[in-house]
This record gives sequence, C-alpha cells and structure tokens, in this order.
Amino acid sequence: MTAAASSPRGSGGLLPDYHPTADFFVCDIFDASPKGDMGSMEHPMFSLSTRPDRRILSYTHNDVAIEVTPSVRGLASIHDKDVLIYCISQLMSGVNAGRAIGRTLHLKAHDLLVATNRETSGDGYRRLREALERLAGTRITTNYETGGQEVTSGFGLIESWQIVRKTRGGRMVSVAITLSEWLFRAVLSKSVLTLNRDYFRLRKPLQRRIYELARKHCGRQAEWTVSVETLLKKSGSASPRRVFRKMLRDMIAEGILPDYIMSEEPGDLIRFSRRDVVVAPGSSPTLSEAALEEARRLRPGADVHALQADWLSVWRARGGIRLKSPDKAFLGWLAKR
Repeated sequence: MTAAASSPRGSGGLLPDYHPTADFFVCDIFDASPKGDMGSMEHPMFSLSTRPDRRILSYTHNDVAIEVTPSVRGLASIHDKDVLIYCISQLMSGVNAGRAIGRTLHLKAHDLLVATNRETSGDGYRRLREALERLAGTRITTNYETGGQEVTSGFGLIESWQIVRKTRGGRMVSVAITLSEWLFRAVLSKSVLTLNRDYFRLRKPLQRRIYELARKHCGRQAEWTVSVETLLKKSGSASPRRVFRKMLRDMIAEGILPDYIMSEEPGDLIRFSRRDVVVAPGSSPTLSEAALEEARRLRPGADVHALQADWLSVWRARGGIRLKSPDKAFLGWLAKR
C-alpha cells in the first residue's frame, strides 16, 4: 500500500478505486461503547493524526467519560479502524446467513486489503501489521451506569492477533484476529450501521470521522444540523475551532462526502442532508429563539442545537406529523428527557 493509501495527504479528492472489479460485501460499523449508543461513531476513540500519536485522549460528554491510552506504537488511527470494519462485515455476513460465529476470525490478508481499498504491495502488508499492533495496544477506559451503579470498564480495540501463515519472503498470507468481548457483543446485538464503500476512498482522517458522525446522527433521516463546537468535540480533532471551521468549509467546497451534502448555516451551524432525499423548504418544524433560550435555561451548558437535532430525529421517526406548536412540543420533549 502506498503512503497515500495509509496516510492520505495532498488534495482532498477521493483515493483511486484500487480494486474496481472486486466483489464487495456490505460493510458494517460497530457501536463500541458498553452502553450501546455511546460508541465509536458517537464519541472519538481513534486518532486523526497521520503521524505516530502517543497522547492520552480524554473525552467527556453527557456524564460519559472516555480515556484512550496508546501503546509504545501510538494510538490506533481511524485508518487502522478499517481492520475492525472488515472483521465486523465478515461476522455480520455469518450472522445474516445463520452461521455460528466466534470472537476469533481467520482472515486472508489479501482479502482484507482489497476490501478496504488498500494496495496489495509489500508495503501494504507491513502497514497492515503495524495497524494490528496499534489496535491491540490501544486501551479504552470508560465509565457508565448500570442498575444505578457506576462501573468503570477497560478494554482493547482487539484482544490479540497472530500471523498464521507467511510466504517464503515473510509476507503474511493469513491472520487470526480475536476481537474484544465488548465488540463481539455489539455484533451479536446487531448494533452496526452500513457504510458506503467510498468511505475507504476518503483521503483525510477528518473526512472519515465527519462521515461517521453524519452516518450515526443523520442516518436515514433527511437532514441533521449540529453546531461547529459540538462537531469539533465529537470529531476528536485537536485543531483550534477557527482551523476546524476552515477544514469543514473545505469539505463543503469539495463536496465528496459519501451519502451526504454539507452546508454552512447561520449561527455557526453545519447541516448534513441526504443526497438521495429532496427536502421541501420549511418541511421541518422551526423553533423560535424564545424556545431555544428556554432550553438553555432548562439545560445549562448543553448545546441546544444538538438537542434540537435530537428532537427532530424523534419527530421524523414518529412520522413527521404536523405540529400546532413546535415550541411546546420541543420543550415538552426536553422536560421528559
């Protein structure tokens, strides 16, 4: 695999489709957190750096705390995550076919590289091994509540890996990967979302992370609006807000995000719209500034625009019925949360 395939750089355009005629299964992604919806698509667990990252990452949101600790090899990167996506895709294929599955997968390294749009060069196999080392070495600690009691849990992104067979030149042919128990439970509960194949063609780490967030929060809804501040926090980017905002504007101008169209809205907001859905202007209920101010009073420190997006998600899931008073409906929903 070339350096561009493992650590994208340069222009923000898509990487080439290295294997355009290859058969490709449906790719799924996991909800990594022991609390179900607080997973790796919801919260940042992977480094966005293209260089070895040996920081300890700390993140807190809505009373959920996550700490990600690297090994001497550094933090697992969002490009290393391709390995997990491939493993889950294989397991979900087995689940859907009614086959028995286990935590240990025996995989052909070549198939993994092809499926994740990586070059099958000698360098590609070396980088795959490095990814496995970072995934096994990165540790996640998070707190959550169960039965009214707070629990602190620690786990690795993968439990172990082993090269089962090599060529005479030392290149791996097959590899065994044992997933962590928390990840395997997510597969069994089908806590996964389908990704667009072009995810693997996104050059920049932030592009991949923003796509994940759009897929998680917008999903199959027509649109999702979020503040730049919240998007910065959820992305895990270490960039200052002004730099982060510039990167978002570059993404908007490039328009290469799979499945979603990004746009900048007044109030330092970013809107994600489904490419395959036409949204009629004014079709979503609009909240008054008074309602948003009341929401700020009820939830001090909360991002009211993120709350508004959550409420709109619930409204659409219930059929998008016409509301006589969107303000009252929103504040009533907020009071019950």
